[in-house]
Amino acid sequence: MQDPQVYHTIALAGVPNVGKSTIFNALTGLNQKVGNYPGITVDKKTGTFRQPGLSPVQIIDLPGTYNLYPQSEDEQVVFRVLCGLEPNTEAQAVLVIADQSNLERGLFLASQLIDLAYPTALVLNMEDQARMEGFDVNKTLLSRLLGVPIYTTAADKGTGIGELKQGIATGRFTVGRSGIDLSEICDSELIQEVQRATGIEQPYRALQMLKFREEGNRVDQELRSRLSALAGKYGFDSVGAQRKETALRYEKVRDILSKCLQNTGQKQVNTTLKLDKVLLNPYWGFAIFLALLFVMFQSIFTWAQGPMELIDKFFAMLSFETARMLPSGALTDLLSEGIIPGLGGVVIFVPQIALLFAFLAILEGSGYMARAVFITDKVMRPFGLNGRSVVPLISGFACAIPAIMAARSIANRRDKMITIFVTPFMSCSARLPVYIVLIGLIIPSGDFAFMDQRGIALFLMYLLGIAAALLSALGMKIIMKKEAGGTLVLELPRYRLPNLKTVLLTMYEKANTFVFEAGKVILAISIVLWVLASYGPGERLDHAVAAVQKPESDTPEMVAHYELSVNTARLEASYAGILGKFIEPAIRPLGFDWKVGIALITSFAAREVFVSTINTLYSIGSDDEDYTTIQQRLSKEVNPSTGKPFFSEAVVWSLLVFYALAMQCMSTVAVVYRETKSWKWPAIQTVYMTVVAYISSLLVFQLLS
Repeated sequence: MQDPQVYHTIALAGVPNVGKSTIFNALTGLNQKVGNYPGITVDKKTGTFRQPGLSPVQIIDLPGTYNLYPQSEDEQVVFRVLCGLEPNTEAQAVLVIADQSNLERGLFLASQLIDLAYPTALVLNMEDQARMEGFDVNKTLLSRLLGVPIYTTAADKGTGIGELKQGIATGRFTVGRSGIDLSEICDSELIQEVQRATGIEQPYRALQMLKFREEGNRVDQELRSRLSALAGKYGFDSVGAQRKETALRYEKVRDILSKCLQNTGQKQVNTTLKLDKVLLNPYWGFAIFLALLFVMFQSIFTWAQGPMELIDKFFAMLSFETARMLPSGALTDLLSEGIIPGLGGVVIFVPQIALLFAFLAILEGSGYMARAVFITDKVMRPFGLNGRSVVPLISGFACAIPAIMAARSIANRRDKMITIFVTPFMSCSARLPVYIVLIGLIIPSGDFAFMDQRGIALFLMYLLGIAAALLSALGMKIIMKKEAGGTLVLELPRYRLPNLKTVLLTMYEKANTFVFEAGKVILAISIVLWVLASYGPGERLDHAVAAVQKPESDTPEMVAHYELSVNTARLEASYAGILGKFIEPAIRPLGFDWKVGIALITSFAAREVFVSTINTLYSIGSDDEDYTTIQQRLSKEVNPSTGKPFFSEAVVWSLLVFYALAMQCMSTVAVVYRETKSWKWPAIQTVYMTVVAYISSLLVFQLLS
């Protein structure tokens, strides 16, 4: 056994659907950080493993991959990190996670990592599942044949995690036995020359560099040229070498399994197969999928309503008390009318964001998400979408940015570009705050046929986004040059109970990201808006206030009307009012006024800014004795032309449709540029979505007016 804490940076690797995330969460808890690899938009998830009295260990959670033959960008990241091509991401040891009930795939990857000469340990997860399926593994023999320590776990139940933590704390990793003879793949002298050219001591790492010299874009051009020259000199064929290696490695893995795999003869009924007969049925399966989505959106409304009301009232009260207790002045106004409403506009939607991602984590953790992809595949194909397009589209319910990144797995270029183009139509979590506020304005709380009316409306908004995405995809299919269609190749994992800790960590992580990432943008814009709405050029504000006719009597009704007129006049004369008035002629046919226009402009930074913008604009100069919530403020807004409530059903539905279909997300524009390597696509996409949103909103308002 090696001295404790020899390894301070450990990479966590494994094929998809082996419980890697569950083990990562069990090891790191809340000590996690999510970012991007330098120059790459693939998630970089790291965490800290801590044991009392020992130095912390950094755990790098690598994307799931079946092998070290990089195709997608996720797989390229694994290749770069483990071949030492990723700056500031150097692993000292590797912890490989494999599914004990499906070892062949796991051992193939493990054997590659062992051949990279990393100190390695192998975790056989899902031990309980393997036992249910009637076989066991001789761990002692497997450890001896591979030359690495073996741990067994059922991570979703916490079994074996304690022993695994102890092994990490004591540095129980070893460099294993090489799985294959490289001379059977290529000339030994070639490998030696590559080692000298690259300075890499380990032969298999040198071979990887040679095979994938064009994939590792961290390699400088001079070295690439030298490696290409060596490949030409020895007649090296990368594709042929990969085929030889695959055949040799599978032969070795199957030989090991023939010695270590033991049939217990106690196979239990396969629950996954029984469930799939129903859930993968082309008719029942699709109906169940839609029902699950419907339940999800119903729950987001009903379960989060109580916490939302408490948060809303708390920030409204805090704003009122701040204005009452602090001395009058610009700083007090900034706090009570700008910063506090801005913070409230962020925190109030944490319950919905947390619930949305909890549902997505449950669908993923249970193994159902892969089935959702499978059963919707046939629905997507007539619209020109590859089967793999379903993954980005479903991910778009959470956020368009990682959803667009997920399109990298689509090999067919036309299908990939169509997927990227239509994904922003899917109603992401940033639209959810807008939907919640606006739907609550026109639809009363209550049940309709045992279903919450607001939940039904929310479900319809999501269906609108789906319909817009599919119809747009169909149009692009007709316009774009036809290529060979993509094929859906998908592994369906076993059903299992989602790990509660993983679900809770996902809720915490996503809510935390929303508050501290989106929240920074929302708060900053709220402060800027308060300044723009509180000040104006020259003496314009004073003149606007002086022009308001004073009340003839001091009755509460007359005084309230006068104060409302003063606040409206000040806002119209402010910088924000000038900006809103400038664009008002363009949006008036949609039923919007200059205040809504300001919210539309700020929403291009982030859609959810709409709520805090409206909250800030309608609370400027408010001296109400009763602190009112966002929806209450909006419901009191009067149309000066008609004297009726401004936010009528026609206006609200027009706004809802506009927000469902417009781009309004600069981060999405940026990531589309990054993925397509051209400004052409994000420019066309933004113009197209804005035009579709404008025309649709115009039709809705005119029809309902």
